[in-house]
Amino acid sequence: MISSEPIISVGLIENSKEVHGNFNSYFELPTSIKLEGSFRVTIKDERLVLYDSEDIEVIRSKELQCRSLSGATFTLMDVTIGINFHWERNEKQTFEGDLRIRLNADGTMTVINEVYLESYIQSVISSEMSAEAPVELLKAHAITSRSWLVAMLERRDKMSNVRVQAKHSFETADEIIRWYDREDHSSFNVCADDHCQRYQGITRINSNSVQDAIEATQGLFLVAGNEVCDARFSKACGGRTELFENCWEDKTVSYLQSVSDSSEDIPPILNEADAEHWIASSPDAYCNTIDGKMLQDVLPSFDQETTDFFRWKVEYSSEQLGEILGTKSGIDFGNVIDIVPLKRGPSGRIIKLKIVGSKRTMIVGKELEIRRWLSKSHLYSSAFIVNIERELNGLPVKITFHGAGWGHGVGLCQIGAAVMASKGYSAEQIVKHYFKSAELKKLY
Repeated sequence: MISSEPIISVGLIENSKEVHGNFNSYFELPTSIKLEGSFRVTIKDERLVLYDSEDIEVIRSKELQCRSLSGATFTLMDVTIGINFHWERNEKQTFEGDLRIRLNADGTMTVINEVYLESYIQSVISSEMSAEAPVELLKAHAITSRSWLVAMLERRDKMSNVRVQAKHSFETADEIIRWYDREDHSSFNVCADDHCQRYQGITRINSNSVQDAIEATQGLFLVAGNEVCDARFSKACGGRTELFENCWEDKTVSYLQSVSDSSEDIPPILNEADAEHWIASSPDAYCNTIDGKMLQDVLPSFDQETTDFFRWKVEYSSEQLGEILGTKSGIDFGNVIDIVPLKRGPSGRIIKLKIVGSKRTMIVGKELEIRRWLSKSHLYSSAFIVNIERELNGLPVKITFHGAGWGHGVGLCQIGAAVMASKGYSAEQIVKHYFKSAELKKLY
């Protein structure tokens, strides 16, 4: 296991033709050039070209390594966050550490931040949640995020001679079962967006609680079976968390079991009748909160735009859904005739879904692929029941999904954990609630 703090390479921008930014104090470039102020990087004659604030060429190379001097920070313009989700937008963000820019074979560039792990985690917990959140929540998230990242890096090291697939797909003529790993980045360790975990620099670190959380948990990990835990998390489980194997690889993970998001036991969903009752109900769960002040304190501003995360509804006309399905799946279903859940996990999330069309019938899974197919971005979760209004001839007119939760639901429930912290639970109690068989261990 890890024994010292590593430097992490974080992909900030990919597939770009031009980047604009600012060195907020001096950075050292290749050949010992020192530069501060605004800059832009473009591509010319198969080289990266960096221009200074006067738009004078400073250096050209296939890779630019810009080293921070005396703790200097840098700012990038137009960093995209929430890629392909309903909150996607561009932001100006400021970062600690070094800046590296690589020229890709396809004529685009990748922008990378190299930063120590604890500085990285400091940014993650104030990007995933608000820096104003209770300190015990921030501690719990720091432990979780730190564990996930290091588990991923150690797993990658073990498989260094094996090409790790990003997309795993098992297909037949009438079934597509697909899941997505988080290890598809060859140029850097981890990306800065929701595909991995949010990392938005130091822009959102605006409270002492963040630094307190990092200092209190430095080098602290969730550990099981002499390995760092692959500690997953999502925004709101909807009342009960989901099993790892229902979202990713078909294997049981001891510390990623389905647990009640409550101090009371909430029974697992076993059949469609259970699912209908569950999604129509409002159980006493930690993440079932309408406390606007608490949510304002714990959620980033863009997450506060989503208010119906515990129970939600999405409506489509038959034509709208048919168009979305065709675009997202690449399959012409014709008219949508029926949508039938075939298999659910204990949180109510659908693992296999049958889509019946006038031209084609297909079974799709796992949960993320279902969410991708049924929305222009992503459904909040795959824990939903289907209501279809039909014409007299039986053809659908309106299709409504009534759903529960936000995200895959595996591991730590972020809003549930926030409510636990607001009720006085410690970080240790929070992580041990969601990761039942894991232990805490300080590794450096």
